[in-house]
Amino acid sequence: MHVQYAESGLRILAFPCNQFGSQEPGTNEEIKKFAKDKYGVEFDMFSKINVNGDKASPLFNYLKNTQKGTFGNFIKWNFSKFLVDKNGVPQKRYAPNVEPNSIVKDMEELLNQ
Repeated sequence: MHVQYAESGLRILAFPCNQFGSQEPGTNEEIKKFAKDKYGVEFDMFSKINVNGDKASPLFNYLKNTQKGTFGNFIKWNFSKFLVDKNGVPQKRYAPNVEPNSIVKDMEELLNQ
């Protein structure tokens, strides 16, 4: 998806988080290496952050407050997704179990604006 739509302006930003069952216990470098080696990740992978609680990243507070999910402004699990337009405004939020390929239509609509 990243390679296919990068020239159209798509940017995928990944933010590892260890708040969900300690699924990201490694260092930032270990996480990036694992994602690249196992999944061929070439999009932007940031340092590990908190997405919930008092130490939540300001970015995730903004995303959560703009696009509330099933649990309001709480991220329920890893791989929650936000679709953000070219102006940085969150347009949609997707649950962790939503496959990236199922949001292509929404993504294409935003890329074509």
